[in-house]
Amino acid sequence: MTTGGPDSPPRDAVPGGQPYEAIRAVPVRHYGRWVAGLVVLALLGWLGYAFSQGNILWHTVGDRIFDHTVLQGVWHTLLISICSMAMGLVLGVLFAVMRLSRNPVTGAVAWLYIWFFRGTPVYVQLLMWFNLSLIFPVINLMPLYKNNTVAVITPFVAALLGLGLNEGAYMAEIVRAGIQSVDEGQTEAAHALGMTSVQTMRRIVLPQAMRVIIPPTGNEFINMLKTSSLVSVVQYTELLRATSNIGSDTTAVMELYFVASIWYLVLTSVFSVGQFYLERRYARGSLRTLPPTPWQKVRASLTTVRRPKVA
Repeated sequence: MTTGGPDSPPRDAVPGGQPYEAIRAVPVRHYGRWVAGLVVLALLGWLGYAFSQGNILWHTVGDRIFDHTVLQGVWHTLLISICSMAMGLVLGVLFAVMRLSRNPVTGAVAWLYIWFFRGTPVYVQLLMWFNLSLIFPVINLMPLYKNNTVAVITPFVAALLGLGLNEGAYMAEIVRAGIQSVDEGQTEAAHALGMTSVQTMRRIVLPQAMRVIIPPTGNEFINMLKTSSLVSVVQYTELLRATSNIGSDTTAVMELYFVASIWYLVLTSVFSVGQFYLERRYARGSLRTLPPTPWQKVRASLTTVRRPKVA
């Protein structure tokens, strides 16, 4: 292979002998983005001004945000949400496996459970559990247990049954979709190794299905935090009922609704961050590059504020 001699034209020259002109990259101007940003900022400013001029006692919001009764309501909201979600997870796995079973009886029972609790409003279910004593005055389990229904179905128990059983129906469909997302060859290989159906489900299928199950489960829990406000109808003193009671006593109704909204936003924001990192952990085996964390996104946004210089 020969190279050009001293009289050969330079590499940056065209056959006619003229040098190539340097390319100057001009970034595209996105004027529409600036206009849209200004419009959104103007609307936000107008909304903030409207609330600042409204008949709202903002100092009451600040004074009641850490009120003992409000904090107790926050704790009750967390407690009923976590317990109901745990109950829903257990029932969801159980009925998902029953739904996928080849046994026609267990499959039909699981289908009926999902059909009923997904088809009726959770508000109605809460009322039915709370008023169960109207049709069953006494809970009689023969030699095991016997007591008045009013003593058993307390506000907490009614709220737990109403939310937990309803959540179990939705989680059953989520778990079923996750299980079906695992290739059948995994199950066949596990059976070839001598594993039983229970061992295959626990050791092979469910760990792989978690990648599909985790994202909607996180959404369901965040939704549970907000749905828990419905349990005030069964006299359970969670966040909304606690703030409503204070609002009724002090006539600062809207101010206490703002307090409740702030706490709901705090709770959902905290658990949304936890959901992100949990999803990121279970995505390690399926993605080549993990999605950036919120802090990484902030750093990337800060580094792109200044437009890079071009030649």
